[in-house]
Amino acid sequence: MIPGEELIFCALGGSGEIGMNVNLYGCRGRWIMVDLGLTFADPSYPGVELILPELEFIETQQNRLAGIVLTHGHEDHIGALPYLAEELKAPLYATPFTAGLIAGKLEEEGLAGHVKLNPVERGGTIELGPFRITFVALSHSIPEGNGLLIETPFGNVFHTGDWKIDETPVIGEAPSTEVLREIGDDGILALVCDSTNVFQDKPSGSEDSVHAGLLAQAAEAKGRVLVTTFASNAARLQTIGRVARETGRQVCIAGRSLDRILRVAQSTGYLIDFPPPISFDEAMRLPKTEVLIVATGGQGEPRAALGRIAGGTHDLKLGEGDTVIFSSRVIPGNETAIGRIMNQLSDLGVTIVTERQAHVHVSGHPGRPELVQMYEWVRPEIVVPVHGEARHLREHARLALSHGVPKSIVQEDGDVIRLAPGEPKKVDEARVGQLVLDGDVILPADGATINERRRIGYSGLITVAVAVDREGQLAGPPLVRPFGVPVEEDREDFVADATDAATRAYSPGGDEARTREAVRLAVRRCATLWTGKKPLVDVTLLAVR
Repeated sequence: MIPGEELIFCALGGSGEIGMNVNLYGCRGRWIMVDLGLTFADPSYPGVELILPELEFIETQQNRLAGIVLTHGHEDHIGALPYLAEELKAPLYATPFTAGLIAGKLEEEGLAGHVKLNPVERGGTIELGPFRITFVALSHSIPEGNGLLIETPFGNVFHTGDWKIDETPVIGEAPSTEVLREIGDDGILALVCDSTNVFQDKPSGSEDSVHAGLLAQAAEAKGRVLVTTFASNAARLQTIGRVARETGRQVCIAGRSLDRILRVAQSTGYLIDFPPPISFDEAMRLPKTEVLIVATGGQGEPRAALGRIAGGTHDLKLGEGDTVIFSSRVIPGNETAIGRIMNQLSDLGVTIVTERQAHVHVSGHPGRPELVQMYEWVRPEIVVPVHGEARHLREHARLALSHGVPKSIVQEDGDVIRLAPGEPKKVDEARVGQLVLDGDVILPADGATINERRRIGYSGLITVAVAVDREGQLAGPPLVRPFGVPVEEDREDFVADATDAATRAYSPGGDEARTREAVRLAVRRCATLWTGKKPLVDVTLLAVR
């Protein structure tokens, strides 16, 4: 679809799910993209860590894509850039801190100079085709959270990105009520708004309020203290550094992403007074009461620093009397992985503190009172909920309508919504989907490789090598090797039975493909009789000369 004399909105990610945010606005034959994020894989994608959005809809008309505008530096908003931006061939626009994070990612992937990255000053304005876009400072858990005022010939849109109301932010600026009211005074056609915490009846709370809870826990601890939080939460890093100074503890950083955030933050004027980190060796030499470790891995990632510390494979060690503070919320789907690490820590004698035991975390997303306040500030004609699962989006729409917003439209990934002229409505559907980053290769999430891997994981694999002589006769018994097939102590008997089945199924002189299929089915039937499973069976015919 090519946008005409109209204003179009289409999410390719982040609507109907939390994470992987990608939003398109179209007008007079041009598109802009707001954010290009990723999400993290769950166990249903074996061997995969990162999931990327399918961008075929915009890739087929990339010459119409005027630019990619980034609201802030979280992975679910910028994480897919190193893997997909080069193909889109569109310039990137971000404020300095976010641009610093993006530059580092592009450099790591060898793309420095291949993708045009344009830093934009805080509060700056850019013009891309028929769009005039102004960055509007909003509070979040990372420096330089921005909403975007998008001015178009068919009305103005305020795209919030991730935000909250924080009158006493540790880093960055409190949202300017004057600016937001002025935006509303000029008229807002549509508020495209974060829905993550729409079920929370209370405001998210100020980042400054976390200080007292973390300070109390660190002061009471009798051993080493480890705090795990989202690496990108630079405001929390500032608070942790302050707590370390106040409790006489040296800070040790464990995790590459934490190192990167600290480096970029300090290069752009943030975290200037953060204590100089000490090495792992020094952290282990110092008395336990003089060490505070900040580590990645609070979502249960086994290869992150906390997972390796809990498993005893990291240079940093924890033991009896030490304390681990989970200064982050649990992302849905990570409960089992986090519980596993907590159990490992408990086996070491570590005391575990979460937000259930102490006030050690606040969200970076708006609760219901904050959403209502935003409606009152900008007074939109339409609310378009994004950044949430289906239940979040529908509840956000109900909330907006119940507080005086005239219209709301619930959309999901792929819905092409005409915002103006006329009533907001779905006018088309774009293809959407997911890609996986598997090693260094990008693949369809529902493609043959991942589906085969799932089937192997569920039922196992059997390989069958059949040696055939010049006359097409068997040169020996087929070689059967099961992998992950539940036969255990009966393995030898099963292999013998499967070998016999393969031998009986082999027919000399026939079509090779039909012969392979006959052997495959015979071995799989044998496996099903033995186990109730239907493993993948791979048959190879080997010519023996």
